Amino acid sequence: MSEHRNSQWSIDTRELGRRPGLSRRFTRVVEAQTPLGVEGVIAVPKGARVELDFLLESVVEGVLVTGTAVAPVEGECARCLDPISADDHDVEVDFTELFAYPDSITEETTDSDEVFRLVDDKVDLETVVRDAVVLALPAAPLCREDCPGLCPECGGRWADLGPDHRHETIDPRWAALTERFRTDRDA
Repeated sequence: MSEHRNSQWSIDTRELGRRPGLSRRFTRVVEAQTPLGVEGVIAVPKGARVELDFLLESVVEGVLVTGTAVAPVEGECARCLDPISADDHDVEVDFTELFAYPDSITEETTDSDEVFRLVDDKVDLETVVRDAVVLALPAAPLCREDCPGLCPECGGRWADLGPDHRHETIDPRWAALTERFRTDRDA
């Protein structure tokens, strides 16, 4: 756990003291240590640059962190299965989280998984940003809004097949009769 507290995602709050009303704005570019999202579907890839712009505010019960994060995403289109490039797609999320002071009423009255805590006067934003990104990413990502997808018969990309692409489908109940007439004509 101490490795995370010393990471690039960790922000020292001692400058704020425990004086409610004091605040400080930060901008920082950090690297995603692990993929943020579902790898292969849609995620901020490991090693991607995540731009953070946030405000730390000292409040009675802890430090309130409010900000935005912007990062590239990559994955696979749910319709045509083409790759979604990190160069073309970004996710922008807002986040607000209270980090409770040790021995505060909030810290004493909430379960450990209900509120974040300050550890050694530091806030670790990695989990906060990861949670916000995962909630913002689409369950079925698209390469573009009007992606036509794949032909269900042959699996070809509709964008490549053209508007006159079709498959002749014969009702299975008539297939034997069609086959019979085709044989009579060919003989």
